[in-house]
Amino acid sequence: MDLTLTEKHRALRDEANAFIARHRDRAPQLGGGRKRPDRKVLEWQALLLESGYFARNIPRDYGGFGAPHDVIEMAIIADAFSRSGVSPGIHNQGISMLVPTLLEVGTEEQKRRWVGPTIRGEVIWCQGYSEPGSGSDLAAAHTRATVQDGLFVINGQKIWTSSAHYADMMFLLCRTEPDKPKHAGLSYLLVPMNTPGIEVRPLRTMTGRAEFNETFFTDVRVPVDQIVMGRGDGWQVANITLKFERLLLGDANKLQHRLEAIRRMMQERRPDGSRLLDYAEWRDRLLRLQGEVMAARYHNLRLLTDQAEGVDSGLGRLIVKYHGTMLAHRLASLAVDVLGSAGLAYEPQGEAAEDDPSTTWHIDYMYDIGLIIGGGSSNIQKNIIGERGLGLPREPKTGGA
Repeated sequence: MDLTLTEKHRALRDEANAFIARHRDRAPQLGGGRKRPDRKVLEWQALLLESGYFARNIPRDYGGFGAPHDVIEMAIIADAFSRSGVSPGIHNQGISMLVPTLLEVGTEEQKRRWVGPTIRGEVIWCQGYSEPGSGSDLAAAHTRATVQDGLFVINGQKIWTSSAHYADMMFLLCRTEPDKPKHAGLSYLLVPMNTPGIEVRPLRTMTGRAEFNETFFTDVRVPVDQIVMGRGDGWQVANITLKFERLLLGDANKLQHRLEAIRRMMQERRPDGSRLLDYAEWRDRLLRLQGEVMAARYHNLRLLTDQAEGVDSGLGRLIVKYHGTMLAHRLASLAVDVLGSAGLAYEPQGEAAEDDPSTTWHIDYMYDIGLIIGGGSSNIQKNIIGERGLGLPREPKTGGA
């Protein structure tokens, strides 16, 4: 791997660092991210888009900056923001999962209609995948959509629907071809959340907050053109989205943000004048995690290179979600320990609790346990890595199946 920067790339690094220094006071606070973007977040997003530090490679016709694809540029910008502790912009399900899906397989009309408002943070999306009783078997979805008078009529239930309580839209996986094998009978629909017949019920987690939801569909009517690809193509589209979801959940830049925040906490002087960074046992914990974060970041560069060259990363892509979510939880665990006595208190008071660093770290610590399960649990991920990535024998089925 050659990480030597050209003169052009060094200039971009200097420009990014100067931009961050100049606008640091305008940036929203890091952390949280599990609520609808407020005015400050949207204004920061607009500035990043205008300056080419967000959606850099998305064509201008779709609302992006329109720069040529350059994996080194992307890495330089991500590194500058992650090391500075300044927000790199909004990274949610719509921006990080749906937008790249539409750019890959959406129609021209879908790209022009949805990409711009989504990357600007004006339209918030949620993901309608998981269902009660289906576990990690995504293809076993029972929510159905039939065609009546030129409309899909949707009935069923989804669960663990993050952000459904404030989302504008949902990308929904449902069964439209009941007579076909389960993987061939699914379709991928774009559904407005204000459509009559949709009911969202919050699910409170051990964080004390309700970030997940149950979502019920009763005769929900959606135009038949609100489908990505075609009827029965949902499994293919859903797996494209899952590819980007796993990269989002294991985001190496987010891990770097956390590492830098913890390092700054450990450098702070305590009442007796000492710093945790002065103690070997604390430095050891930090350095061990730093090594893993560095590995994740360099692995991310390898995946970006594959993407730019049109190469299927295969096993390399499969390990990101598993490693990233486990590492994120260990980082949050260290942060709670670093807080000391402040880390013992946890009294979330709605969204305002995110302004308190100790509460934010506690929320991350407990929320990350859910991410180890969500998006494909770690045990399932290990099966996928072993069977699809390494070619190991499939796990034996019980009951003679």
